[in-house]
Amino acid sequence: MVRMSLRHAVLGLLADRTASGYDLMKLFDTSLANVWPATQSQVYGELGKLAGSGLIEVSAEGPRGRKDYAITKRGLDELRSWLIDTEPDRTRRSETLLRVFFLGVLTPVESVTYLSVEAARAAGEHAELERLDAQVDWGDDHLSVYGRLALEYGLRLTAMQEEWASWARDQVGELT
Repeated sequence: MVRMSLRHAVLGLLADRTASGYDLMKLFDTSLANVWPATQSQVYGELGKLAGSGLIEVSAEGPRGRKDYAITKRGLDELRSWLIDTEPDRTRRSETLLRVFFLGVLTPVESVTYLSVEAARAAGEHAELERLDAQVDWGDDHLSVYGRLALEYGLRLTAMQEEWASWARDQVGELT
């Protein structure tokens, strides 16, 4: 079974437009960083693998060794197959919730502190997503439309995490 990977993230970005490795890193930073983060070495390594597999090709070369990549028909078929034919990995693991499960080992004050930190972390992530939303020039292209949907998921998730952590903190605070 094929799972989500950097391969599919790069193919998805190249399905929208040709891009260099540098361009892809900018796209990752502004659109996928909260969904599927990647480092520069990972992206450039994946570009080599995708080109070697015939899923992308160099569409233009520029100064200083710059290469623009385009998805091939085979690459688009791979992306479509992953989107249509494979089930997403929905495995849920949360170190945060695992720790919450065992907060009884701590004093109530320590537990309240932990949950307060979690509420603040979620609030900070939410504020960062709001800043990102305000900075992005949303258009009607596919990456804008569907990227906005993914961003909205992050906004709603972080709002829920903050609300839950505050509620849980109050529940534990009643024990003191």
